Amino acid sequence: MSDLPYGPPVRVSPLIRFGRWSFLTAGILYGAFHQNRLSKKEAKFREVEAKEKVIRDEKIAKEKAMAAAAELKNLEDMVSGKN
Repeated sequence: MSDLPYGPPVRVSPLIRFGRWSFLTAGILYGAFHQNRLSKKEAKFREVEAKEKVIRDEKIAKEKAMAAAAELKNLEDMVSGKN
């Protein structure tokens, strides 16, 4: 033990040890509660996003179809010689 650079370890007060363990336990419990609350909030958000995604995908598909039709019409006009 004499080869330790700062001497022998100091005995920690039971009050300090109790406080450390209490704060650790309280932190873990708070973290679990907070995680549970945020998980429920995120699940609701994902449900809303899933509903909006269907509408957004339909809109994008319509826009792509319109763009493809317009491009096809432009190509036909270029080939037929209309300007």
